[in-house]
Amino acid sequence: MTDLSHFDPNSVGNPNNNIFGLPFTEEDARLVIIPVPWEVTVSYNAGTARAPEHVFKASLQVDLFDPELKDAWKQGFFMRPCDKKILMKSDYLRKEAELYINYISEGEEVNDNKFMSKTLREVNAGSVFLNDWVYEQTKDLLDAGKLVGLLGGDHSTPLGFFKAIAKKHGDFGILQIDAHCDLRKAYENFNYSHASIMYNALEEIPQLTKLVQVGVRDYCEEEWDYIALNKERVVTYFDKDIRERQYEGLTWKEIANEIINQLPQTVFISFDIDGLDPKLCPHTGTPVQGGFETEQVFYIFKLLMQSGRKIVGFDLNEVGVSHDEWDENVGARCLFKLCSMLVSCNPA
Repeated sequence: MTDLSHFDPNSVGNPNNNIFGLPFTEEDARLVIIPVPWEVTVSYNAGTARAPEHVFKASLQVDLFDPELKDAWKQGFFMRPCDKKILMKSDYLRKEAELYINYISEGEEVNDNKFMSKTLREVNAGSVFLNDWVYEQTKDLLDAGKLVGLLGGDHSTPLGFFKAIAKKHGDFGILQIDAHCDLRKAYENFNYSHASIMYNALEEIPQLTKLVQVGVRDYCEEEWDYIALNKERVVTYFDKDIRERQYEGLTWKEIANEIINQLPQTVFISFDIDGLDPKLCPHTGTPVQGGFETEQVFYIFKLLMQSGRKIVGFDLNEVGVSHDEWDENVGARCLFKLCSMLVSCNPA
């Protein structure tokens, strides 16, 4: 058990400690964060593979006092070191994927080029490897009785975690905060593209009974059709519709409660930071105008907790790397809220 008698939560974060400057070991921490430095299939801006290390550094600036979730940190948060082999594999395959994306963007046929065909196979095989790795890492922690959060990386990273949650908890729902639906089938022919994470989750995990998407404002007709054909499992709250309902007199509380009521009793939170207004995450992989303030998202989380639903895990993805640590600072504060909420919803 970690001795906190000499730890000052009001002091500056100690870089010799772990995430948020907390003095916990993995053994003593109630919640373990798995960093996944992976961004092989990103289709616009890169940089998120290095976000976990940057968020760790920025976390030392986060105050530990949260009046709504007071002393939650005392249950222990710990972030594992980034696996350099995963990062190296991501870097290598990312370069390969960039060549491939440039090739197909010019209208070229992949089957006409043996090198590009090989590249596509390598990228898809790498994604399968990553999914299996994440599954094993998260499953082992869940089996050991730990609460688990995942810090990406791009939004393809949590699929293995979803599968571990399904194995541990059975039927569950996902609350997805995102500017995108991520319901494309094999986007750019990448089977496990960041733009396909929720499609793959719905197709491969029968225990995922409900997906509730909030803040979506950039999507294609294929995704629109998929939502229409899967109304029992997918509910999407588009950013435009949310805003128009507010313009017409509905409060955010009314809309947020409606969102919560769509979810089953067991809930996983998948938070793509581009669900926020891009002024808060300008270096995210695919920024889109519109989006939420952090307080709006945190209010949904607050109502989710008050509803009595069981939150079983979270991922935070697509945090960008900036020259002034702004993106990382916002990401660290979102991460702290998610960690505090997860331990508070799961009494020891």
